[in-house]
Amino acid sequence: MTTLFTRIIDGSIPAEVVWADDVCVAFLDIEPLTVGHALVVPRAEVAHWVDLDGDTVAHLMQVAARVGRAQLEAFGGERVGLIVQGFEVPHAHLHVFAATGPDDFDLARKRPRDKQLLARDARSLRAALGTG
Repeated sequence: MTTLFTRIIDGSIPAEVVWADDVCVAFLDIEPLTVGHALVVPRAEVAHWVDLDGDTVAHLMQVAARVGRAQLEAFGGERVGLIVQGFEVPHAHLHVFAATGPDDFDLARKRPRDKQLLARDARSLRAALGTG
């Protein structure tokens, strides 16, 4: 069965995409931990990240680092957070977000963000990434 993320990647569900290449897509989380929280998702529909091939994992990490640096530039923060858990959607993905402390890693704190604010966040992140 096609995952939610595959439907976002193929464009059948709208999303604020900030990065796309042949291997992966990054888009904003609609319930961010912090402003600009992005998901880096492989195009390949693989449920668990440990089942991805090494080249894909390396590429996802490179894109996550690039997105993270852009998040710090666009939104500030002390560190870039990275979470790999995969319980919500059975499609491997990395949560990447600017963080100011350990509380920013609590997934229970996720809250929906207004679509207009997400669009603004995406514009800022794409500008920092040089993709928009």
